[in-house]
Amino acid sequence: MKHSIPFYKMVASGNDFVVVDNRRGIVKDAVAFTRKVCQQHQSVGADGVLLFESSKKANFRMRILNLDGSEAAACGNGFRCIALYAHDILKYSSRMSFESGSGLIEAEVKQKNDIKVQLVTPRLFEADAVVEIRKQKFHYTFLDTGVPHVVIFVRDLEKIEVFETGRAIRNHAHFQPFGTNVNFVEVRGKKEIAVRTYERGVEDETLACGTGSTASAVVSVLKGHAESPVSVLTTGGEKLRIEIQKKEQEISKVFLEGKAQFVYKGEYFL
Repeated sequence: MKHSIPFYKMVASGNDFVVVDNRRGIVKDAVAFTRKVCQQHQSVGADGVLLFESSKKANFRMRILNLDGSEAAACGNGFRCIALYAHDILKYSSRMSFESGSGLIEAEVKQKNDIKVQLVTPRLFEADAVVEIRKQKFHYTFLDTGVPHVVIFVRDLEKIEVFETGRAIRNHAHFQPFGTNVNFVEVRGKKEIAVRTYERGVEDETLACGTGSTASAVVSVLKGHAESPVSVLTTGGEKLRIEIQKKEQEISKVFLEGKAQFVYKGEYFL
């Protein structure tokens, strides 16, 4: 029998992950493992890998690797998956805190697989700037909700060329050397926005992005387009709930709430 790594396949808002209990270090080379296991058609296939590891500061530590092997500091949908995994599989309490590359994350597993997580306080880099792509100017806001995000408001979300335009902005010289995620946002009302996201690391449009949905909601509230709590309609069809607390004009706390689920469990043979 070949050496194997047990895993769970999990999904939140259309983002799918391979989740591994790595407290004993069974994943020796996280980058190589992620690149292999995330391959569509050739392997399990996923947007990324979530590694559950030990922590001396919190209940546990979570590492997030994108399908290209790059490590991400934060992933809102991944946060919800790892919290449900900790609660349902490893029998942690319904309330927990865990380390991430972006800082300490607080999470609560509620009824019917509904997960609420408190993200790190957003940092605003550019409030109202312009970038030119193929002779077209885009007004954007640039902020960090654990990872960097550009937020662009549009009128007709369905007609936006998310892959082409998103990739061009993600790789624009202004955002180097690390690049950025890119969110196109359509305001549907004071309580609802719709978002399409080009994700760095996945290098494509994804069905949802938790930190991107959060960034879009935060900017919508700051600009007066929406009011907290904001319902965010994702490409995958799920609506995420973003609660934003402010002190005067400063964002103090941000919460992301939505569902996560198990798809199956298996063994990956090396």
